[in-house]
Amino acid sequence: MAYYLQQTINALTTGSLYALLALGYTMVFGVLRLINFAHGEVCMVGAFVAAFVARAWNQAAGLAPTAEQTWVQAICGFLVAALACGLLGFTIERMAYRPLRKASKLSALITAISISLILQNLAQIQWRINGIQLFGPNGLAFPRIIGTSTPIVWLRDTCGISVVPLELLILGLTAGTLLLLWYIVRYTHMGQAMRAVSISYDAAALMGIPINRTISSTFILGSILAALGGCLYGMNNTKVEPLMGLIPGLKAFVAAVLGGIGNIPGAALGGFMLGIIETAVAAQQIGDVSLSPYRDAVAFVLLIVVLLIRPEGIFGRALPEKV
Repeated sequence: MAYYLQQTINALTTGSLYALLALGYTMVFGVLRLINFAHGEVCMVGAFVAAFVARAWNQAAGLAPTAEQTWVQAICGFLVAALACGLLGFTIERMAYRPLRKASKLSALITAISISLILQNLAQIQWRINGIQLFGPNGLAFPRIIGTSTPIVWLRDTCGISVVPLELLILGLTAGTLLLLWYIVRYTHMGQAMRAVSISYDAAALMGIPINRTISSTFILGSILAALGGCLYGMNNTKVEPLMGLIPGLKAFVAAVLGGIGNIPGAALGGFMLGIIETAVAAQQIGDVSLSPYRDAVAFVLLIVVLLIRPEGIFGRALPEKV
């Protein structure tokens, strides 16, 4: 029982990170009908920026760059990362996607993949600010928050479940972010504009809704979610690398498709489901062969199965298209 409870906590932690990234995918697709395959790289940029802020703060305080950071450092790092990723998301939409809005879907897809490759390669260049590394091919160590890395043992007298406070922090922040995003989409003017634009550009424009500003706001909000996901990913793995956004980004896309891309609750649930399935497979063993090395393949097998059986996802709806 202790083993399965431990794996459940691990699965929910992993699923939280997938859910945050999947929300960015589903928001952009819902408004623009575009798969932003550069979303994982935006997450990577956010992780690098947050790591840079923490390391620069430690160095200014006379500590080792990899020393644990305070809560104030972590919050400042996230705010700077959110600002950088929001600006990056706005720039990508304004410079790359907006000129192709009336072009073929294939052109937009190729552009998204190109931006992803450009960001990956730019992050592999050695960038320093005042002698402190910002990007680089070898990555950066990401300092954890003080007090979040010491395990807490629950139910010590019975099954003894070991929980790292950072895992609880990831779960709590993800739950709070989901509730905040739900409120924004349902009850704010920006959220109502997003829903209107997702239904019809022309009808929304006739009602006086600024289409370009709404789409840019969607990209900025999705990029901020990616920044949060990157910060949590960096703290959970203690290192960020230029290619770190590739596999999590693709898995988040699978999660969005699984839940129903364009559906915000579905994308969140798809992220948690993928985390649970992936962890369950990694924990299994057939004879002397562990299935852990195949955990990445599970996501893509699941994508193929979903596309074959229910392409619209669990919560998605198959909408007819007029010819």
